[in-house]
Amino acid sequence: MHVLIVDDEPVIRRGLMKMAELYAPAFSKIQTAENGEAALERIRASEPDLVLTDVRMPKMDGLELCRIIYEEFPHIKTVVISGYSDFEYAQKSVNYGVRHYLLKPVTKSDVHDMLNQLIRKPARSYIPPSRYIEWIDQMEQQIWALQIEELTSLMVRWRDYCMSANVSLAQLKELLDDCNGILVKRFQSRSYSPDSVPAHLQADSVKEALDAFEKGLHDMVKGLLAVRSGNFKDPMEEAKAFIDSKLSEDITLDQVAAMVGLTPTYFSALFKKITHETFVQYRINKRMTKAKEMLAIPYVRIVDVAADVGYDDYPHFTKTFKKIVGVSPSEYRARLGIK
Repeated sequence: MHVLIVDDEPVIRRGLMKMAELYAPAFSKIQTAENGEAALERIRASEPDLVLTDVRMPKMDGLELCRIIYEEFPHIKTVVISGYSDFEYAQKSVNYGVRHYLLKPVTKSDVHDMLNQLIRKPARSYIPPSRYIEWIDQMEQQIWALQIEELTSLMVRWRDYCMSANVSLAQLKELLDDCNGILVKRFQSRSYSPDSVPAHLQADSVKEALDAFEKGLHDMVKGLLAVRSGNFKDPMEEAKAFIDSKLSEDITLDQVAAMVGLTPTYFSALFKKITHETFVQYRINKRMTKAKEMLAIPYVRIVDVAADVGYDDYPHFTKTFKKIVGVSPSEYRARLGIK
């Protein structure tokens, strides 16, 4: 279980963290934040199971934080900690699904009793729509790009999340059927019609349903391979070849992503993972490599080299070249014995 503690007073924040560390069973992760804004950043980056928050804080108070959590992350449990003078004000947070109130000064027994009540009570079965759509987007991209290892890793995370969300078998079957239908429609729009057999609907347990759904995804991969009949080009190799052929043009990441049939966000992450460079870094390095090749040809003017590798602004070209290569274009030529 992952808990986030939010309080603008460092002493109280450290005290609450110590109390949480002494609780058994131990939390898998304990984070802290000094105000609502910082807490929201941590929540969006790594959703906790429980948020303990003070009421009065700068930048964003606890009530506003509880409201946003209630609207965007309703599966996260919230607990409000307030001083006596703020208690009536804090009670308004009941409209935001707050599970418990603690009155300052808070003792270890107060915190542990509250945790016992919340942890013993089963969590509401819920998967946020934003997380659900994110998963479908990733599945689509990974299947289309034949990223089988990434797809398997995603399914491990999907399985863990579904199991921890206490989703019933009936709810899970409905969820998986909806997901399967969306994927089939998306692939059909790409001129690929997978043979979809929703075996998860006949499952007798949550585990069986997830196993059947995962097998269905891998069957989609196999079907896609068969349709492409070995003519499939690796999307990253195809992308690099396209970039290399357009060094004199200002093509965008969105254009290259569209060319290989991936979303810009997924393409950007995959490109960096495979090449160990961002799209921009790769293109600059390729431009400079080509520039060095052209500079080795004596009769080609440096200004023409700049234009051929996509730099209409000559000073910008010389500055970039020196930054990447270590010397200016004219100095590079001189080292080659070309005047």
